[in-house]
Amino acid sequence: MASNVNPTVRRRRLGQELRRLREQKNMTAEQVADRLLVSQSKISRLENGRRSISQRDVRDLCGVYEVEDERIVSSLMQMARESRQQGWWNAFGDVPYSVYIGLETAAASLRIYQSLVVPGLLQTRAYAAAVIAGSSPEVTDADVEKRVNVRMRRQDRIKGTEQPPLRLWAVFDEAALQRVVGGAHIMREQLEHLIEVSRLPHVTVQVLPFETGAHPGVTGQYAILEFPEESDSSVIYLEGVTSDLYLEKSDDVHNYSLMYEHLRAQALNPEQTRKFIADTAKKYAR
Repeated sequence: MASNVNPTVRRRRLGQELRRLREQKNMTAEQVADRLLVSQSKISRLENGRRSISQRDVRDLCGVYEVEDERIVSSLMQMARESRQQGWWNAFGDVPYSVYIGLETAAASLRIYQSLVVPGLLQTRAYAAAVIAGSSPEVTDADVEKRVNVRMRRQDRIKGTEQPPLRLWAVFDEAALQRVVGGAHIMREQLEHLIEVSRLPHVTVQVLPFETGAHPGVTGQYAILEFPEESDSSVIYLEGVTSDLYLEKSDDVHNYSLMYEHLRAQALNPEQTRKFIADTAKKYAR
């Protein structure tokens, strides 16, 4: 795959264009589905970029929307071809959250709130292996290793090995520091790594200590992804056990962004956070 082609982003942009063409014709997704003898859910998945779009799908939809400009049809067909190419993550086989990885790979900035464990982009290899094995006890050792390798590869965006680096802002609860994952040695290594990474100019880390009390993050973890192209709307990512949820409506993005501002305001500032982590790490040095 060409390095500048991200199939997940191509699917999103193509879906946005197809939605725009449908709305120009004042048609509902149900009406389009009836014309093509497919389910309404298929049309919705094509438009939200969660499903691969074939060139036949594009041709059929352009026919329904009466698109006569061959340049537009050709451009959409090209996007469909690119949307079916493989991203770097496909080399690792079946990855359960591949849609999210595609979005993260294309994002310019990422704001994360995590409540129970250190965020994946900030995990050491040993800590990541312990988290994955503990949270998914049914997976094989080979699957654990594969998922760890994917997680380490994702970290290239913040290690400076890929340009431009990802602008990462991570807020997490003190519980992530107190929960002993993998043993004292692994925890000490993980906390020392957190301090080191937090000093990178494009990474900000903040901790919400227990004494903060109730805060907007008690309802659960989430991530806000923002993209360099204005045409690519921000995405709220909510991770689930069997399926994930992606929110793109402006009201949803606004509400979650507002919640995140409150989280940042209530958390320790970056310098206080480094001291707090360093003090916590001392108990794992015994």
